[in-house]
Amino acid sequence: MTIPDINKIYPRTNDKQIVYLKNIITNPSIQVGDYTIYNDFYNDPLGFQKNNVLYHYPINEDKLIIGKFCSIACGTKFLMNCANHTMHSLSTYTFPLFNEEWGHKMNVRDSWDNRRDIVIGNDVWIGYEAVIMSGVTIGDGAIIGTRAVVTKDVPPYAIVGGSPARVLKKRFSDDIIDKLLKIKWWNWPVEKITRNLEYIQSGNIFQLEKIE
Repeated sequence: MTIPDINKIYPRTNDKQIVYLKNIITNPSIQVGDYTIYNDFYNDPLGFQKNNVLYHYPINEDKLIIGKFCSIACGTKFLMNCANHTMHSLSTYTFPLFNEEWGHKMNVRDSWDNRRDIVIGNDVWIGYEAVIMSGVTIGDGAIIGTRAVVTKDVPPYAIVGGSPARVLKKRFSDDIIDKLLKIKWWNWPVEKITRNLEYIQSGNIFQLEKIE
């Protein structure tokens, strides 16, 4: 039985477009689960933090949290809190950011509306050039369509698309979704996943239920 190397950067020999994302992240405010992959055929995927996680400044202390076994397509963008100029003020201009220029001592963090972290579940597939806005939570098993702009939370195992993204359909029946969320195969030891890949890949939920 072959066990994948969790510590390598490139999961495929001679393929420098796909990386195990967790192993290239250095920013502690970005958390990525095991075996999540990012593919980039335009830029070096090693530049993910700079090219794909935007407006992510330490002052807001916001996090990007991505689960295990996610597939993130080329050009996906995560827009963090500093992309959100405040709408609670009478002006969207970021006056507090330029305190020195205006001779004031306003709280710099009042330049933006803080919409919390971006949280991506497990086994999520994010399509080409999708945009995920700050404060969004995407449930386990969801699929985000090509160039979708996700402004609201996405339920587990939903397929969403469009701008703004909306739910197009569910991947499975409610009964199967409930079973998958209970099984949580992505949390199994890797040896157990390897032994049961046939059932996961073929969609044999009934066999997965029997595994202890």
